[in-house]
Amino acid sequence: MQSSIKYVFILFLVISCKSIKLLEVSKINYNDKSIVFEGRIGENPKEKAKEIYWSGSSIKLNFKGTALKVVLNDENGVNYFNVILDGKPIDVLKLKKGLSTYTLAENLENKAHSIELTKRNEWTYGTTCFYGFELNGIVLAPDNTKKLFIEFYGDSITVGHGNEDYDSGQDRNDGNVTNNYNSYAAITARNLNASYACIARSGIGVTVSWFNMIMPEMYDRLNPNDAESKWDFSKKQPDIVVVNLFQNDSWILNRPKHEEFKRRFGNKKPTEKEIIAAYSNFVKSIRTHYANASIVCLLGDMDITKENSPWPNYVTKTVNDLGDKKVYTCFVPYKQTKKHPRVKDHQVMANQLTTLIKSSILVK
Repeated sequence: MQSSIKYVFILFLVISCKSIKLLEVSKINYNDKSIVFEGRIGENPKEKAKEIYWSGSSIKLNFKGTALKVVLNDENGVNYFNVILDGKPIDVLKLKKGLSTYTLAENLENKAHSIELTKRNEWTYGTTCFYGFELNGIVLAPDNTKKLFIEFYGDSITVGHGNEDYDSGQDRNDGNVTNNYNSYAAITARNLNASYACIARSGIGVTVSWFNMIMPEMYDRLNPNDAESKWDFSKKQPDIVVVNLFQNDSWILNRPKHEEFKRRFGNKKPTEKEIIAAYSNFVKSIRTHYANASIVCLLGDMDITKENSPWPNYVTKTVNDLGDKKVYTCFVPYKQTKKHPRVKDHQVMANQLTTLIKSSILVK
């Protein structure tokens, strides 16, 4: 009897050791071809890492195994990332300042899984370096390349500023209540199974911003903190570009005492013609980089689209004057509050934009 028990125990140890060997920890480097990135992602050869700046930037890995960790280095310790397991958000990761290893998932069933990290808040919170994964299991092939690619240019609405701030009664921009994954932009991309890039900053405008940079000065950057860091537009051509700007222009142009008003315009507010020209020039800049893309000029859903607002007319006139048959307008009605849209409002915007894209762009 004792020999039988001893034999079973030894057999158990052998099987367990084999299992452990199969699931030993393996390191997946930041540049492994199995990792799929979306957004404008930089590379830091010195650090041997990828650099994450922009809202909505994502890192995805398919694997078979029981646990996964990620190695990140956050500049300021104030960035937040969503953890999405098998297509479902399961956690919000608040990063520490400096280099840390974070457990993303553990005690998983040993079968095929996917993990995705998406940046919730905007680039002003600092850069995050991604060094790679530590996996108990094996790497699987990435998903098939998505057929559609959409790039967004926008302000705080596109960032998703405060879209999950339901409790404070305020309009905070912290990453625990700002979630680009639930912005109209990211929702639209998922609606269409499109890859996604988000070039946005809260407070930015076309002619003037709440700070000293406007979108025509930022849109072509890889690293938004570095004026010398330029994006290679030929690297990946979008099928659709969405421009959602002018909300901040509409406010600041009525504040002649604001320092940015004075710096940009002196004492004289720009004329309607000058406003339209600035918007037109930005759309033309997009077109010079993306000759074949469809461009959607979107406004909403804050007070820029309220009744009798002149701004939709500015956009309509721009599009008409351009005479470009692949440029469209989309105006989302004012939601009757100056607070930033919440997730439910973003869903309304995404539905309207998705419908336009399906009915007017993808059918051609």
